[in-house]
Amino acid sequence: MKFDTKMEEKNELRYNELVNDIKSIIETSKNNAVRSVDFCRVQMYWGIGRRIFEDEQKGEDRAEYGSYLLTRLASEFEPEYGSGFSKRQLERARQFYKLYPNASALRTQLNWSQYKMLISISDQSKREYYELEAVNNAWNGRELERQINSKLYERLLLSNNKEQVLSVARKERIPQSPEEVVKDPMYLEFLGLERKAAYYEKDLESAIMDHITEFLLEMGNGFLFSARQKRIIIEDDEFFVDLVFYNRLLRCFTIIEIKNHKLTHQDLGQLQMYVNYYDRCVKLEDENPTIGILLCSDKNDTAVRMSLPEDNKTILASKYELYLPSKEQLLEQINEAKEQAQHSNEEDLK
Repeated sequence: MKFDTKMEEKNELRYNELVNDIKSIIETSKNNAVRSVDFCRVQMYWGIGRRIFEDEQKGEDRAEYGSYLLTRLASEFEPEYGSGFSKRQLERARQFYKLYPNASALRTQLNWSQYKMLISISDQSKREYYELEAVNNAWNGRELERQINSKLYERLLLSNNKEQVLSVARKERIPQSPEEVVKDPMYLEFLGLERKAAYYEKDLESAIMDHITEFLLEMGNGFLFSARQKRIIIEDDEFFVDLVFYNRLLRCFTIIEIKNHKLTHQDLGQLQMYVNYYDRCVKLEDENPTIGILLCSDKNDTAVRMSLPEDNKTILASKYELYLPSKEQLLEQINEAKEQAQHSNEEDLK
């Protein structure tokens, strides 16, 4: 009787394994089919764009003829095939071909919605960066749109030059310093918090944990979640580190302390203690020094610099924003950050 029960359990386990394997095959096939259809659409618009572009080159007055041609084609195809063949869509198709004339260079991982976002970017380097990162990180359309709208490329350029940013995206090199992956400011609008004057730090921490996938996306490349409220004992004193991550590119632990007030030198001292603890008691010999990030509602960059050693490379302060500003406000904030960085560099040279 016991033998029969064990056999039944074994057969049930084998059956469940079979069911799970078949489900995996079905889901993989469905996803591949969707990607195949999406890429066929990309190829369709590329082909339409090429044909329109080639015909335009034969017109004597290309600008006038091009506008007339698109209007006439839209009136021909939109009633039969729908809004996907409006004049605006045909204009996009033409622009698509002009920016991507080599069909073999088209990314099978990207769909038409993503390419529409990319072709709206006039700066070639910026467009290449978002194209590469969308592929490298498997961003969907919503994630790509969010990164473009939050000015990820411009924020990275605040502490890096263009070639550094692009070479990492091209996978020609891995990041060499925290500044290459940590952004300032960080935009946390995905937390969905109501507009209030202030939040408790534990509320922000809980909201981050509830949206850990989006937070990792905002953190940047290579971050893996490790612990929340990590308990450490130093002699008889007990401390709790807010959030601990590991960055596989930099090969180091990353500690995040959340502060809902303007940064103080005491906050920096506390974070430095946590970083020292991890360096001396947790990290392995072949791993790089621990990074500490103070995520604060406001900060004084000069005070941060004066509170830390001149050769500091492991403690960073990043201001968080709970709401994504308008495009104009984003550009204004980025320009202000550039001016502050330039002013700090001039002070260093004195």
